[in-house]
Amino acid sequence: MVAVKLAELALTGDLVRPARLTVPDLLDWPQHVADVSFECATSDVQHHRFAGPRLYDVLADAGPGFDPARRKDRLRFLIAVTGTDGHHALLSWAEIDPDFAHAPVLLAVTIDGTPLDAAGPQLVLPQDRCGARHISGITAIRVDGGYGFDAPVPATPGRASAAAP
Repeated sequence: MVAVKLAELALTGDLVRPARLTVPDLLDWPQHVADVSFECATSDVQHHRFAGPRLYDVLADAGPGFDPARRKDRLRFLIAVTGTDGHHALLSWAEIDPDFAHAPVLLAVTIDGTPLDAAGPQLVLPQDRCGARHISGITAIRVDGGYGFDAPVPATPGRASAAAP
């Protein structure tokens, strides 16, 4: 019998509990189902049924490094997702947070009933009309709240500077 190598995704960044997760690990979270239709630039409309945990649940469990002393601190956090094919997607924390947009973004572990153990989970945004942010074979998810927006923006010739009084 040949053992199937399980794909892993790395949760990194501003997290209290960074982790490496496989599809079987993601099955430990409550599973949600989404019937999704989206248009692709290279084909017609596609229809799929995805199942998996919500991205919010997985990331909240990893302990994002929100600063409780900063009002609405979680609104400055970004989520970068990378797939095996080099595709990337960027989301804001507010998109997935139940106190804000509460988008039902999934880390799908099955597509149309087929397990994704070897391929790795897929990022699924049911609300997107275009499937461009659907990332297959996720290898990394980085949560970032410290990208330096507190620093002054340098002036661009011919434009007003954000650092100007």
